[in-house]
Amino acid sequence: MVLRPNPTLRQLRLGAELRRMREQAGLGGSQLARALGINPAHVTQMESGKTGVSVERLRTIAALCMCVNEPLIEALAGIITDRDKGGWWEEYRGRLSQDFLEVAEIEGHARGLSAYTMAFIHGLLQTNDYASAVFARSYPPLPSHEVDLRAAFRLRRQHIVRSEATPFTAYIHEAALRMQFGGARIHAEQLGALVDVSGQSNISVRVVLFDADTIPLPNENFTYAEGPVQELDTVQADSGVGNFLFDAPAHTARFRSLLAQIDSAALTVGESRDFIRSIKKDMESKYV
Repeated sequence: MVLRPNPTLRQLRLGAELRRMREQAGLGGSQLARALGINPAHVTQMESGKTGVSVERLRTIAALCMCVNEPLIEALAGIITDRDKGGWWEEYRGRLSQDFLEVAEIEGHARGLSAYTMAFIHGLLQTNDYASAVFARSYPPLPSHEVDLRAAFRLRRQHIVRSEATPFTAYIHEAALRMQFGGARIHAEQLGALVDVSGQSNISVRVVLFDADTIPLPNENFTYAEGPVQELDTVQADSGVGNFLFDAPAHTARFRSLLAQIDSAALTVGESRDFIRSIKKDMESKYV
């Protein structure tokens, strides 16, 4: 049994879903191993993503666990048969932290994306100068070459939405629209780019005003990535100490509910575009 030293996020997710399937059936790891005729350690390695699982074994496990969710089983089989080694982001392994790679991997495999940001424009919609200004605010300060590397990586992530391959709804709080990174000129250019990109057929930009009804957890920046089936949805939340990933059904249901409340409080796409233009005009008056 060959063990993977660095399982991809999708391989880890496959293992986690196998474990969830087993636990929902009330089976212990040793019980499943006995039914499969393998060593209990092998079950542990499969569920940790350290070793591969064939489609045939997946279906056997599903049958033993009495799982009749065929769409989920098919989606898991798709992860197994997809031989993608992780995508373009693997070029940055060893140069950027795992958090950066995980965000790109989640976005790269998503069927649709929704995000809510309060302190900054979402990374998938940032200009190069704005992204550089965001990273330049890191504390302790980053060397200039590290700022450039992070900004370049962020812009490369944008291909999935710029190419119109993935639907993306960005809910942006008014605070993020007014928070300046890099000064008035760079911020005005970022707002202008936001207006332009909001015209793409796959991108919706919705503004949440300061005076909108109270939204639960207003200080969270998060991205909701839709999987091939709802059971494989993932939420990535930002914090000052790194990324947090949520994939348990209770967690994703909670964020879907939060998105619904944000959606009901946000301006329409047209109203949002007009509001962003008004802030851009204010920014431009500061340096004209």
